[in-house]
Amino acid sequence: MTGFVYILRCADGTYYVGSTRNIDHRLRQHQDGDGAEYTKRRRPVELVFCRECSTVAEAFGFEKRIHGWSRAKRQALIDGRFDLLPGLSRKTFRR
Repeated sequence: MTGFVYILRCADGTYYVGSTRNIDHRLRQHQDGDGAEYTKRRRPVELVFCRECSTVAEAFGFEKRIHGWSRAKRQALIDGRFDLLPGLSRKTFRR
């Protein structure tokens, strides 16, 4: 069964990242205030990125990776600037 990973832009300009089996149903839930507590308080929301994945597990894994990304990296993904993604990775330095 396929899955979707998506990013919503909330009314306050923040991003919400999620995954689902049925993107149309999930978007209706978010718009109706039934999707998530985060988006409920920040409606209306706008779908700014959506990618179909071959499995729900793949979509969930991609969602979790995006959760760790900076706003700039999320924006590059939304804008389709895939060439910028590696340079926007957070780097950890060992001392």
